[in-house]
Amino acid sequence: MSESFERLRIRVRGRVQGVGFRPHVHALARRFGLTGWVLNDPKGVLIEVQGTATDAFRAALTVEAPPLARIDGVEWDAIVPIVGEDRFVIRHSEASGAIATGIGPDAAVCPACLAELFDPADRRYRYAFLNCTHCGPRYTITRRLPYDRPQTAMAGFPLCPECSVEYGDPADRRFHAQPTACPVCGPRLSHPPEDILAALRAGSIVAIKGLGGFHLACDATRADTVERLRRVKQRNGKPFALMVANAESAARHVRMDTDERALLEGVARPIVLLRRREDAPALAPDIAPGLAWLGVMLPYTPLHYLLFHEAAGRPSGTGWLCEAQDMTLVMTSANPGGEPLAIGNGEARERLDGIADLIVDHDRDIVIRADDGVVRKLAGAPAFLRRGRGHVPEPIRLVRPVPPILAVGGHLKSTICVTRGDEAFLSQHIGDLDNAATLGFLEETVAHLLHILGVEPVAVAHDRHPDFQSTRFAEGTGLPTIAVQHHHAHVAAVMAEHRIEGPALGLALDGFGLGEDGGSWGGEMLLVDGRRSERLGSLAPLAQPGGDVAARQPWRMAAAALIRMGRADEIASRFAAHGPAEGVRRMIERGINAPQTSSCGRWFDAACGLLGVRAVAGFEGEAPMMLESLVRRPRVAEGAWRIARGVDGGVDGGELDLTPLLERLLSVADPGEGAELFHGTLAAALVDWTLPVLSAHGLDRVVLSGGCLMNAILAEELVGRFCAVGIEPLLPRLAPANDGGLSLGQAWVAAERLSQPALPMKSCGDH
Repeated sequence: MSESFERLRIRVRGRVQGVGFRPHVHALARRFGLTGWVLNDPKGVLIEVQGTATDAFRAALTVEAPPLARIDGVEWDAIVPIVGEDRFVIRHSEASGAIATGIGPDAAVCPACLAELFDPADRRYRYAFLNCTHCGPRYTITRRLPYDRPQTAMAGFPLCPECSVEYGDPADRRFHAQPTACPVCGPRLSHPPEDILAALRAGSIVAIKGLGGFHLACDATRADTVERLRRVKQRNGKPFALMVANAESAARHVRMDTDERALLEGVARPIVLLRRREDAPALAPDIAPGLAWLGVMLPYTPLHYLLFHEAAGRPSGTGWLCEAQDMTLVMTSANPGGEPLAIGNGEARERLDGIADLIVDHDRDIVIRADDGVVRKLAGAPAFLRRGRGHVPEPIRLVRPVPPILAVGGHLKSTICVTRGDEAFLSQHIGDLDNAATLGFLEETVAHLLHILGVEPVAVAHDRHPDFQSTRFAEGTGLPTIAVQHHHAHVAAVMAEHRIEGPALGLALDGFGLGEDGGSWGGEMLLVDGRRSERLGSLAPLAQPGGDVAARQPWRMAAAALIRMGRADEIASRFAAHGPAEGVRRMIERGINAPQTSSCGRWFDAACGLLGVRAVAGFEGEAPMMLESLVRRPRVAEGAWRIARGVDGGVDGGELDLTPLLERLLSVADPGEGAELFHGTLAAALVDWTLPVLSAHGLDRVVLSGGCLMNAILAEELVGRFCAVGIEPLLPRLAPANDGGLSLGQAWVAAERLSQPALPMKSCGDH
């Protein structure tokens, strides 16, 4: 360790603003007897330290970093010492220059704040907005960087004398904690927790303002209230998320291993998809009808905790948080009719009128909407089903720096992505772009993310479907546009997050994407090399009678499968309850409004229709989710194994025809057995179909992508089977496998094209 006297200028990059990094630096400087200063600026944190223990300071800077910090790089240079400097100070932030840092995601209440929340002697006892440098709102209250109180939604709440002392004391946990507040100077609730709990217990639907928007909450054990919530929210069959007090309470309803518990208890507090217990306490049947998994989350705001504290009888201390609690709440986004969730007080009163019986708001603004994230453990590791509050805007690190790109995703489950250097910032879930409100949210998210990151994109990437609203938005920006084929983007998204360069074979197992031939693709074998993509094979085509209608009516896809089997005469008898069965048969046979599709999702729908799992779905994907829920042990169907050879298989891929598998399902009386045969055989067939192509191209890994990979049974079967034959399977982890990850793939492909413009194009109709 150096004993020489020196002065260093140190640059720290990463998530180092809003996490207590400057107090951390100040404390280290005092410990090692150093003088100098620290400040926030657009690039991160800048430090100058002077003394004889600078080596020890630098080592502790990263090793002892605050819990919410993420350090991406530390650079330092020796500079000329300053004579007469006698102290270390925190300087005011500098706001000039290009932004190269970021703001952290919102974080759940930390243990130290919980101890204060439930200590009757503490001045913040039961205060619904307490926080410190280790927890609380970040992204959803930040208007611009650098991250300082005047740049946030807390600008209108001047600190009281006591909070000012804490804020200015380097030894205090709230030193420069920008959202800090207390009952004297901070935000206020419109209703006390005891009134909210009373309304919930009386069967009311309560709208509660959270970090990224309003929730609609109700008692999860009251069938009448849950059914009413489903009806007034126009939720159809989509499952509701649950909130419970702690992991012990969750364990009464679901099974979880150590990894899943860690996800549930992490500072991001996402909704975690967990398998139901057979012996669980009764919940309203409309929570997640027909599904074997429940979406569960834990409290993450002080108000959430106060509701459970009230229900527990207001015990002192935090010991009660280690014990199972009885109260279970539905906690779902307050977004009626598929619109974005409400965030403003007036907006909530207007949009939630007729839905919520009580609206609980407060006077701290939400700057940007951010729905709850959704994750599940998939093939041994976490995977995002939806990115949201608690994870956004955490960047995805790319293999190298790329030009600044804005990518605007697809039409369903929309997200955007912005690249800056070697980082890709994937936005929170925006939603389906089929209404004006969600389009407005898209525009709002683009403007906010570009502004807060300080990015001026050189191009906008989008799906090649000309009628997607996201495509029209891209074309209206005035910037150069780059169209990326849907499934190319799916595969590229996985390659980007795994930092893969060079050729890779991808299986894109999806619902719908416009193909190079103008047709409906969705079960594709692609050879992808960054900016280029070549279609080597696909699932055999099925007719899609009624077009998009068939995605909501699996019996139609089953009818198409019967015709493919040569069993058209069975359609009327099997589906007599669905009036137009004979008409659907004629549509398929005559090729009228029955486009062909290679979609893996539609093959799933056909299996559901044939097994009687769900003839008509409340939302796209409901039937396959129910089919997945029936599986206990996937099996390979005898007699259907040779489907893996396909119609025209071999080293060029060709078509993989699943018709023999569906025909095998016709002889299965039990839907559960049929579900197990379908999943197991499909996975085995996909692996057998892929192996010759991998060998022919000298590849030893396969990229798995598309919405069907959100199915845990299929994903785990594919991973296990590929690993067993020495092939490395890559799954989406940091971006959703479904269309929520498209924007990441679009951004990567677009960046590749801009970075290597001289390369010849050989792609799936991209332009």
